[in-house]
Amino acid sequence: MTALFALATSLLWGLADFGGGLLTRRIPALTVVVVSQALAVLVLGSVVLATGAWTEAGPQLWYAVGAGVVGPAAMLAFYKALALGPMGVVSPLGSLGVVVPISVGLLAGDLPGLYQVGGIVVAIIGVVLAGGPELRGAPVQRQAVLLTLGAAFGFGAVMALIAESATTVTGLFLALFVQRVTNVLVGGGALYASVRRGGRALPEGGPRVVRAALPALAFVGLADVAANGTYAIAAQQGPVALAAVLASLYPVVTALAARGVLKERLRAIQAAGAGLALAGTALIAWSA
Repeated sequence: MTALFALATSLLWGLADFGGGLLTRRIPALTVVVVSQALAVLVLGSVVLATGAWTEAGPQLWYAVGAGVVGPAAMLAFYKALALGPMGVVSPLGSLGVVVPISVGLLAGDLPGLYQVGGIVVAIIGVVLAGGPELRGAPVQRQAVLLTLGAAFGFGAVMALIAESATTVTGLFLALFVQRVTNVLVGGGALYASVRRGGRALPEGGPRVVRAALPALAFVGLADVAANGTYAIAAQQGPVALAAVLASLYPVVTALAARGVLKERLRAIQAAGAGLALAGTALIAWSA
């Protein structure tokens, strides 16, 4: 069950990243984050009311608040890093956040077996290579590297925090709702500050473009929510290290989606990385 839910997480995160990437070509990135998360809040609020999940409120929800604060900050750092440095360097480095939940699991005594460790190492290498790292001729500003590593730590922290935010399914609904409300508040504050500094909240074409994109924005927000939920279940069902690595295969999904929909050609290093990631996954599943 751990492998199943973790792989579902990677699929959902990969599709959400692909959809978000397409939307940010037409709509400011902060607006995409805020609107997509606000739509997710509406859906999750209805689920919380329908299931009576609010009755499970407790101190563990502070983990969800923490995830809600860290998530937008990590995403903004990642977007800024992409603007400063080559995507072929920034994108693979961003996937290194998997180290955070793995470390948390190891500190908690969650030790995988020998073959599973081998699968984890192979899968991590595959994920990094699937981003198509530019090994030569790619000037990278120090600020871009620092921002990317900060974003990676943030992404990993969100995975670790959301896994601790609930112990039941209905409690998870409430935790995800709290996380998304916090996302909207933090993202909305950042958007307001950006506008005050002269940034744009609306794309060229105005509100009409945002309204036309609402279905896609809803998909991105809900896919991200669902991914957080499936990851939390995966981390609770089995070793956190395995759940974290399998969930972190999402760059492979994004790359394959770009290949299938946008007809983008995979570089040889990306194809090799995707193959290694799948091989590592197979080794983990075989040894589980």
